[in-house]
Amino acid sequence: MENLNIEPGIKTPFILFDASAGALTIKGKSIPENAIEFYQDVYAWLDTYVQTPVANTSITIALEYFNTSSSKCLLDIFRKLETLYKSGKSEVLVNWMYEEDDEDMMEAGDDYQTIVKIPFNITKL
Repeated sequence: MENLNIEPGIKTPFILFDASAGALTIKGKSIPENAIEFYQDVYAWLDTYVQTPVANTSITIALEYFNTSSSKCLLDIFRKLETLYKSGKSEVLVNWMYEEDDEDMMEAGDDYQTIVKIPFNITKL
């Protein structure tokens, strides 16, 4: 399976999904005009990945800021990973990174952690 690599834009995050390592990374800002359209490639990649994942899958989210539509897209990503986790095909860990003084981003990680039933590691950068 090929990796997914999306270079960052002014309003879009850097995304690197390494299939062989089971390492997924989203970092930067996520405020695209149309978040659902922007994240379509991510959804498609994940739909393929969950069919034959590696034993351990981790996703690192290190966003400075994201808008409301991106928050829904992140939840959709976490739900796909939750399905993978519940299937037993792969251990899944979310590494939610936030700046030390960014309580809003820390709370967003806490909120996601209560919504989806996968392990979260919420850590200061």
